[in-house]
Amino acid sequence: MPNEILLAILIVSGIGLIIGVVLAIASIVMAVPTNEKVDAVRAELPGANCGACGFSGCRAYAKAIVAGEAEVNLCPVGGKDVAVKLGEIMGVEAGDVEQKIAVVRCLGSKDNTERRFKYQGAQNCRSATNLVGNLSSCVYGCMGLGDCMKVCPYGAIEVCNGVARVISENCRGCGMCTAACPKGLIALVPIKEQAVVRCRNLHKGAITRKDCNVGCIGCMKCVRVCEEGAIEVKNFHAKVDPKKCTACGKCVAACPRGCVTPFIPTL
Repeated sequence: MPNEILLAILIVSGIGLIIGVVLAIASIVMAVPTNEKVDAVRAELPGANCGACGFSGCRAYAKAIVAGEAEVNLCPVGGKDVAVKLGEIMGVEAGDVEQKIAVVRCLGSKDNTERRFKYQGAQNCRSATNLVGNLSSCVYGCMGLGDCMKVCPYGAIEVCNGVARVISENCRGCGMCTAACPKGLIALVPIKEQAVVRCRNLHKGAITRKDCNVGCIGCMKCVRVCEEGAIEVKNFHAKVDPKKCTACGKCVAACPRGCVTPFIPTL
């Protein structure tokens, strides 16, 4: 009996040894060759895999850089420091990096809009949007269920009183929140003092006044006072061009609805 047990152990051990050798050989034969420069570039990227650079992830961006298909300054999360390191690896100038920050273009809190009903469905914005359109009186407004907050890897978004807001000192401009918002309410803007229209409503003024206390009514007053031509109104909705805006504050003072606000990022 002891000999049979020993024989069984030897057989199992032998099979395990053979399988181990076969797997080791297979790993060598079937190994995918790696590009050391791609690995070096990838190691310097932050690993957010957010897609803000225009590629599907950090490794895809690294491959594009090494292949000469992308500049080294496209990562907003890494910013200037990462661009410089990538430039050193590739032997090129880093160039300027336009860092951006997320802004929620809605002020439709529970104080400024009315809740249409008590929602008890799936607690995510996209599902609720597909199911009921909106939870508040404004069909363009924030759902307030926090899809943007859930996807943010930096804890830069919170939902307060039914509307999302960005904690600017935490935001890295990765853009994951912009993709998560089913209403398209979150935008990335350059980090600079500027005016921002905190509304995405496209209804006529009479409807907007009923739906939200601070919704844009397309009255054109902000356009008329802007000396830089930085604001236009299209489909009853004002929009500020951050490249032209000098943060003079005239549009903020002129807006009768209070939806044009100064934006001063605190980083």
